[in-house]
Amino acid sequence: MASVFTKIINGDLPCYKIFEDDLTLSFLAIDQVTEGHTLVIPKMEVNHWLDVPEEIYLKIHANSQKIGKAVKLFTKAERILTVAVGFEVPHYHLHLIPAWSMGDLDFKKGKRLDPQEMERIQKGIVAQLKAIG
Repeated sequence: MASVFTKIINGDLPCYKIFEDDLTLSFLAIDQVTEGHTLVIPKMEVNHWLDVPEEIYLKIHANSQKIGKAVKLFTKAERILTVAVGFEVPHYHLHLIPAWSMGDLDFKKGKRLDPQEMERIQKGIVAQLKAIG
């Protein structure tokens, strides 16, 4: 059975896309821990990070670094924290979470924002990503 992320990759479910290439997809987390919380995933459905082929794993992290810089510029966060938890969706995904303190890394703070707010965040991060090349 396809994961929710595979359904997003296939276009069966919508997302607020930040970046896409041949191996990866990045989009805003539906529950924003802090504004700008972004996910980077492989297009290949693979459950655990230990099983991600090296080429794809390296691409995820290279893209995460670029996307993280754009998120940092947009949010003006002190740090962009990364975490791969993996219990909520059985498809490897790297969280990029803007943070000003360790207290910001609390998934219980995750909240759904209205579509207009999500679009504003998406457009802001994408604009920063384009600006930094």
